[in-house]
Amino acid sequence: MKKIFFMFLPVVLLAVSCSDSSRITDNPLLAEFDTPFGAPPFDKIDDEHFLPAIEEAIRVHKQEIEAITGNPESPTFENTIVAYDNAGELLGRVNAVFGGLRGAETNQRLQEIARETTPMLSAHSNAISMNQELFERIQAVYEQRMDIGLDDEQLRVVEMYYRDFERNGAALPEEKQEELKRLKERMSMISLQLGENRLAETNDFQLILESEEDLAGLPRSVISAAAEAAEREGLEGKWMITLHKPSWIPFLQYSERRDLREKIYTGFIMQANNNNEHDNKELFAELMQLRLEMARLMGFDNYAEFFLDIQMAQTPENVYDFLYQVWEPAVARANNERDQMQAIIEREGGDFELESWDWWYYAEKLRKELYDLDDEEVSPYFTIDNVRDGNFLLANKLFGLTFEERTEVPVYHEEVEAFEVFDRDGSHLGILYIDPHPRPGKRGGAWCGTYRSGSWDNGERISPIVTIVMNFSRPAGGRPAMLSWDETTTYFHEFGHALHNFFAEGRYRRTSRSVPRDFVELPSQILENWAGEPELLKEYAIHYETGEPIPDELIERLRRAEHFNQGFMNVEYLASAFLDMDWHTTDHRETIDVAAFEEESMRNIGLPSEIVPRWRTTYFGHIFGTGYAAGYYVYRWAGVLDADAFMAFKESGDLFNQELAERFRKYILAENSLREGMEAYVKFRGYEPSIEPFLIQKGLMERN
Repeated sequence: MKKIFFMFLPVVLLAVSCSDSSRITDNPLLAEFDTPFGAPPFDKIDDEHFLPAIEEAIRVHKQEIEAITGNPESPTFENTIVAYDNAGELLGRVNAVFGGLRGAETNQRLQEIARETTPMLSAHSNAISMNQELFERIQAVYEQRMDIGLDDEQLRVVEMYYRDFERNGAALPEEKQEELKRLKERMSMISLQLGENRLAETNDFQLILESEEDLAGLPRSVISAAAEAAEREGLEGKWMITLHKPSWIPFLQYSERRDLREKIYTGFIMQANNNNEHDNKELFAELMQLRLEMARLMGFDNYAEFFLDIQMAQTPENVYDFLYQVWEPAVARANNERDQMQAIIEREGGDFELESWDWWYYAEKLRKELYDLDDEEVSPYFTIDNVRDGNFLLANKLFGLTFEERTEVPVYHEEVEAFEVFDRDGSHLGILYIDPHPRPGKRGGAWCGTYRSGSWDNGERISPIVTIVMNFSRPAGGRPAMLSWDETTTYFHEFGHALHNFFAEGRYRRTSRSVPRDFVELPSQILENWAGEPELLKEYAIHYETGEPIPDELIERLRRAEHFNQGFMNVEYLASAFLDMDWHTTDHRETIDVAAFEEESMRNIGLPSEIVPRWRTTYFGHIFGTGYAAGYYVYRWAGVLDADAFMAFKESGDLFNQELAERFRKYILAENSLREGMEAYVKFRGYEPSIEPFLIQKGLMERN
C-alpha cells in the first residue's frame, strides 16, 4: 500500500483532447486528498473517476521507473532501492480506494471497470517485474550489499526486492518471461471472475418462507431479521433466508423444518457449482493448470512448493505433517460429537441418520443439554456496540490506545463508522473504518485492509488509514444488532489485524509489516483469546435491556462449553486446508473433473460423511487469488503461535501485563522490517512454540 502523496516528476507532454484533460484535472483520485486526515474523499468520488485515474497513475508510475533505469549514475541504495520503494505512490493510492470499494461496496459499473483494468494492471506489473534494466540495477546493489555500510533494515529491503524480482521471473530467459506474462495476465482475469461469480451466487439465492409453519423453532430475532430481509425485497408478509452467514447459520441452528434446512444448506455448499452462467468449475480447473505451469517455469514441481518456499512452513511435506497432527484428534472428537447427536435423534424418535444439514440443529440441542446454553441467552450481552467497545477496551488495557469517533471523515456507506486512534502518549496513530453488516455489494466473510499504509517521508510519519469489514447480524425487530460468539471472536480477530497495521514501523514500504503468510494471522488470532476472559467480559458484555454485566454463572457455563463442537469446527476447517494443498500439489496437466477431484481428496483423508469442508472448491474465495493459495493452512499454523503467546500472559498472572504487551508490540507487530517470523517470535517469547498449547486450547488434548 502506498502513501497518501505522490512524487512530482518531470511531465511528458501528451496530445490529449480537452475532455481527456479535464477527466484528469477534475478527478478527485488524482488530487491530494484535501480531507480530514487525508482520508479518501468518498463523497466526491464517482465510479467514472476510476478508469482515467488508473490510466494516469500507470503513466506516472512508468515515468518513475524510467527515471530510475535512465539514471546515468551507478546503482546505489538511494538511487535504485529507495527510488523504487517510493515509486508508484499514486497508483497505490488509487488502487487502494478501488480495491476497497470493490470488496465492500461494488456494483455493476465497478465490476466492468475491474474487467477492463485488471489486464491493464497485470501487464503493467509484469513490465516492471521483468524490466531487465531495473533488475540489473537492483542486482548490482544486491551483490555489493555487504560492503556498502547498510544497516539491518536496509539489508533486508535489498534482499527482499531482489527476491521479489527473481520470483516474478526477472532472471528467466526472454521467451520464458513472455510465457510467464501470459500466464499471470490470464490468472488475474480468472481470479476476478471467480470472485464475481461467487458474489452473484450468494446474492441470487433466496429461501422464501411462506407460512407460519415454515418458522417452526426459530427464535424471535431470526424471524424478525428474515421478515425485514423479505420486506427489503418487496415481499411483505413473508420471510427470507439468504446465504449471508448471519442469516443461514441461525436458521440451521433452530429451524425444526429438516426439509428447509436441507434447502438452505444445499444452496450454500453448491455456490458457483450449478452449471449456470456463474459456475466456477471450468474456470477453477484452468486456474490450477496455469498455476502449475507458472510454478514449473520458476523451477518448482508444483505451486505449493513455489508458495511455501518463502513461508515459515517451507515445504508441502511440513504442511501435511502439521495438518495430520491436528486432523487425527479432531476427527476422533467429531465422531464422538456425531454419536451424541445421533443419540438425541433416536431419543426423539427420529428414523434417520444425521446429515450435514442437521449438524448445527442437533449441536444446538446438545449444547443446551450439556451446558444449558443457547445463543438467545448469550447474544443480548454481545451487541455490536458492546463488542466494538470491548475491542477498544482491550487495546487500551494492553497498549494504552484510545478511540474517538470522527463523523467529519468521509465514508463510502452510511453504515460505516470512522474513528481516530490515539497512542498511549496521546499522539495521533491513525484512522479506523468499521463496516459491520452484509449488503448485496459486499463480498462475504470478514477482512482487514488499508486505504493508506503507515510509512515515513523525510522523517515524518504518514499515519495509516485502516478498515475492518465484516458481515455481521443486523438490528432486527426493534433490537440492536446482537452478535453470536463466532461473530464476536471474528470482530476481535479483524481488530487484531488493524492493530498490526497501526503499529507497523519501518522506513521502507516493502519491509514494513512484511511477514510470512503463516505468521500474519498471529496478531489477529491472539486477540480472540482475550474475548472470552472473565476480566474483560465483565466490562464489555453488558445486557442491552438491563444494563447488567454478564453474570459469573453464565460466564462459568460459557467456560465449560469452550471446547464444545471443536471436533466439527476443526474438521471442517482442516478439510478445506487439505483440499487447498491437494489442489496445489497435484499434476493438473490433464483435464480436471473438479467434483471428482474434491471427492477423492476428501476420501483420502477420511472426512466424515456428516461434515462438508468449510469452503468447497467453487466458492473457496481464499484461494481464488494468490494470497492464501496453498496457504489456507496458515490459520491453524498461526494458532500454534497465538496459543503459546497468550500462555505467556496467562502464566504471568496478569492478562494485561504491560511489559509483555510492549514486547509483543515491539517484536511481533512493529519491527517486521527487521526480522523473519520465527526470529521475531523467539525475540518475544524466548523460544520456539510447541503444538501442545494449541491442541489443549482447541480441546484436542487433555491438560497434564
